[in-house]
This record gives sequence, structure tokens and C-alpha cells, in this order.
Amino acid sequence: MHTNSVSLFEDALSNPTAAFPSQHLRAEDEVSENTRLTSIQWQRFSVPFEYPVAFTHGLFRQQNPLLVEMLSLHKEEKQHRCLIYIDDGVATAQPDLVERIQNYFKAHASRMKLVEPPQVVPGGEQIKICPSQVIAAQKAIHRLGVDRHSYVIAIGGGAVLDAIGFAAATAHRGVRHIRVPSTVLSQNDSGVGVKNGINFNGVKNFMGTFAPPWAVLNDLTLLESLDRRERIAGIAEAVKVALIRDKAFFDWLEANVEKLKAFDPEAEETMIRRGAALHMRQIAHGGDPFEQGSGRPLDFGHWSAHKLEALTGHEVHHGEAVAIGIALDARYSVLAGLLPPGEELRIVELLEGLGLRIFHPQLIEPTSEGEPAILAGLREFQEHLGGELTVTLLSGIGQGIEVNTIDDKRVMESIAWLQAREDSDATAQ
Repeated sequence: MHTNSVSLFEDALSNPTAAFPSQHLRAEDEVSENTRLTSIQWQRFSVPFEYPVAFTHGLFRQQNPLLVEMLSLHKEEKQHRCLIYIDDGVATAQPDLVERIQNYFKAHASRMKLVEPPQVVPGGEQIKICPSQVIAAQKAIHRLGVDRHSYVIAIGGGAVLDAIGFAAATAHRGVRHIRVPSTVLSQNDSGVGVKNGINFNGVKNFMGTFAPPWAVLNDLTLLESLDRRERIAGIAEAVKVALIRDKAFFDWLEANVEKLKAFDPEAEETMIRRGAALHMRQIAHGGDPFEQGSGRPLDFGHWSAHKLEALTGHEVHHGEAVAIGIALDARYSVLAGLLPPGEELRIVELLEGLGLRIFHPQLIEPTSEGEPAILAGLREFQEHLGGELTVTLLSGIGQGIEVNTIDDKRVMESIAWLQAREDSDATAQ
């Protein structure tokens, strides 16, 4: 900054009338004077973010101290006020959960208090397609006097964590939020991150914020009540992060596919812990935790997955759509000359071995104008990125690579390959 601009700015602070020029300046002098008076002050500060991601068994067993300790992370020895929301799928699968939570709070009453009984909310995309649930949570935060030193705790899958996290992040400009992910997908991926949001006007996650949680508490016993479909689907996010960041992890997933498919406890926990660690590493060290740029490596396979979810009215669940998106982008990577031929076979064989589909008929459904509807997902993804299309593809197993153009013809060729493979497998059976 020019010295005279700085001095004029400082003069203006002490004597506001002294820094302004006479009203009788000539036009050319006025331009010069206005330029001279322009002053830019850069405000710079950094805020360190940190939060624990814990793994436990039986979070609400009375002898488990984890939740109590998380409420007092900063040595606040007091009775902490908590508002709890539970995914209806979790509440149905574990009908005694509300009672166990209430008993846990009674056992630790000197350190924690429920401001009202735990509230059950719709799980899955249902909670994200209408803002009424977020508004209801915000109203409850206001009505119950939940302040910025109180806690909103969400127990559920990624959609419930997204919606309740959005309510907590926007009430009082941020209420402390604790996530208790209840699905494989939310424990190894979305639950450990910093994003929340809901859908709007048919666009996934159009409304939301970046708001790191107070803590993430992964209770592995919650997975035991998941149905098989949801439990398998969550593994797709582990496959995704292995493909872009960790070949050794992908090799491990291949070697343990039968154990994972049978929900072997040790294999499942290893998969979740490693997937979560890789997601956390990318967020912390990828250089863009709040996604200010256009790169989204953790969205590998997602441009088509998000669109496929919408096109099927969310009949295809997120993890299932991601598996299809991974297979599509893996084949596209080969056609684009980025991934060695044959590597895409390893990828689809792993997905198929886990019991995940690699094709859905909606991938080839046309719009009224005759264009494949799935291709609109590219435009929506580009808009979400801020105008520049950046898609992560593969240059090898464990090696993501960013590209800025996607060829529609190759996309449709990749989809045709997936369809032919699925048809062939169906015929063989």
C-alpha cells in the first residue's frame, strides 16, 4: 500500500474531515485524488480447528465415560445441558435406546442434563428434502434455551447428521454439536468431516455450512442393528478413498471382501477406522478443508452419484450410488487413457464381490429433450464447484488425478460398458 494512502487513512481516523479533498478540484485532479485516497486494509487471522473422533462400544452403557468426558473437553466442571435427536431408523432398530440414554444421563446427573427427552426424527433423505425439520430443531434450541455452551447431539446416519448439524450451526451462529454416526457410511466418511446441509429444489446439499463438530463418537455397536443393504452400501466410501489415496488399503479390501461381506467384526472395524483416518487426513492436510477451490478429491464418483440419487427419487441409496459412480469413473479413466486397462476390472470386481451394483437403468434414461438425464449431473456438479469443472479420476489404484473436462460421448460409452457387464453377469446366473 502507498505510504500516502496509509497516512490519509490514519488521518481520517483522528480527523475525518481533514482527509477529504476540496469540492473545487478539476475533473482530472479529482480522479487522481480519489485514487490517492483509496485504501485497502487486509484483515488476517487464523482459527485452529480440532475435534476428537473416538471409537467405542456401547456409548450409552453407564460405565462408559466417553460422552461425559467429551462434554468437559475444556475442563468445564458443570452440569452440561444437552438436546438429543435420534434417527427413526436407529430408534426402531433399538427400541430401548431412548431409555438407555435417559438412564445414562441419570447416572451422570451431576455432569449432564437432558433439556427434554430425546427426539426422534426422520432418517435418510426424508429429513433433507424439506427444511421443516431444521426449522423445528432451531425452534427447539430457542424454546429450550440451548445456548452456545450447550450441546446438540445427533445420533443417526449421514442425512440426520447433516440436517441436525445444519440446525446447530445456524442457531446462535453455532451451537456445540456432537455427532454419533450410526451407519458404516457415516462412521467412515461423512460423520468425521466438517460439512452439513439439506437439499433444496431437487439439488443435493444446496443449503448448508462448513462447521466442524465438537466431537465425533463412533459407537460400533450401533452397526449391529443395520439392515444388510445399508451396511454393505457404506463400504463404497471406503473403496472410494482407498482408490484415490491408499493402494495398500485397496489391496486389503480385496483380500478381505468375504469377511467384510459377512460383517466380521474385526474386518469391519479395521475398514471403518482406516476409511475415517484417510478422510480426516484429506480434510486436515489437503489444503482446502472448507472447499474454497474447485478440487473435490473426496467426491470421486460423486458427480453421477448425486444425480442418480435424485433421478431415482432416492430409491438408490447414497452408498449404492457412489459404488455405481466409482465404476463409471473408473471405466472412463481407462477410456481417457489415464488408468491402465484392466485396473477397472479389479475395481468393479471388488464392488460386485461386496454385493454392490455397478449399473442402474436410470443412467440411460433420456430427458424430454432426448439428452441422457445423468449428464445434467455434470453441469450441477460444476455449479456446485463454483463455475470451473474439476473432476477426480484415476491414474492408478490409490492415485487420484484431477481433470477439467469430461467428454459426454466417453461417459455414455462407459455406461454402456457397465450395462453390458451387468447384463452378462445376469445371463450367467
